[in-house]
Amino acid sequence: MQSLQNNTIKSTLNEKPGFHVWWRLLRPHTLTASFVPVFIGSMLAILDGSINFLLFSAMLLAAMLIQAATNMFNEYYDYVRGLDNENSVGIGGTIVRDGIAAKTVLTLACSFFAFAMLLGVYICLESNWWVCAVGLFCMLIGYLYTGGPYPIASTPFGEIVSGFFMGTMLIGFSYFVQTMEISSDMLLISIPVAIFIGLIMLSNNIRDLEGDKANGRKTIAILLGHEKAGKLLGSLFSISYLLTMLFIGVGLLPLWSIITLLSIKKAKQAINGFKGKTTNVEMIPAMIATAQTNTIYGFLLGLSLLIQIFIPFSL
Repeated sequence: MQSLQNNTIKSTLNEKPGFHVWWRLLRPHTLTASFVPVFIGSMLAILDGSINFLLFSAMLLAAMLIQAATNMFNEYYDYVRGLDNENSVGIGGTIVRDGIAAKTVLTLACSFFAFAMLLGVYICLESNWWVCAVGLFCMLIGYLYTGGPYPIASTPFGEIVSGFFMGTMLIGFSYFVQTMEISSDMLLISIPVAIFIGLIMLSNNIRDLEGDKANGRKTIAILLGHEKAGKLLGSLFSISYLLTMLFIGVGLLPLWSIITLLSIKKAKQAINGFKGKTTNVEMIPAMIATAQTNTIYGFLLGLSLLIQIFIPFSL
């Protein structure tokens, strides 16, 4: 009976064997949360006349490795705490459905962290050794986000921490290694991106609300309830777009950045996708749409900065 139920979940989530098992472990739909900030921070650096493409590549790969490792730590620790089982959705399912040893997942996560640290050494050599201290701190937060005795992801602060570190901090990091400075304009521009990344976490917590509540978690979605959490999601989407338009109006962003509004359609899908849904499987499309909104918005914002370099156009 359990095997039949397991196969049903696999079919519903379109889970396949072989390479697909390891691909799912990375949770690829979340990796844009690392790609987008590095891309935007680097494009802002280009606007200020500074870019090293090897540094950009190293930053991008290191950020994605840390994100993937964080996902693996989440998979591992949720398993050892008994929070994940064969029926859990929103996870790679590598341990509970595919039979990969938990120790293997933990080893792989540590290996990704180690590789990211090697890239960090190169980044420090090419920029500043203060980057090392900041990078190690960010890696520690990545581990504590789901690991340790009190995982940040299980608290009401998960969205804020993920948004700040994967949004503002990573944009600032990417900008600093290129320019050796931090600007107030860059910090302001990072705010909408940080909100979008935090919303990926919020959408995940809305979907997993009932299961998380049963396991003693205290996420913001649990504290607000499904309906209010959905309204919070919609409000924060609106704030992000309003801030973008404000930044265009005051000249922080070029007029080309208006193309980011093309991502609104996907944001609406995310908001509407949670309305009236009662099961986590039903809410998966809404969570995916939230991640896709971040991807589309971030790519278009970075693209608008790149276009501004070749075709200057501001209000």
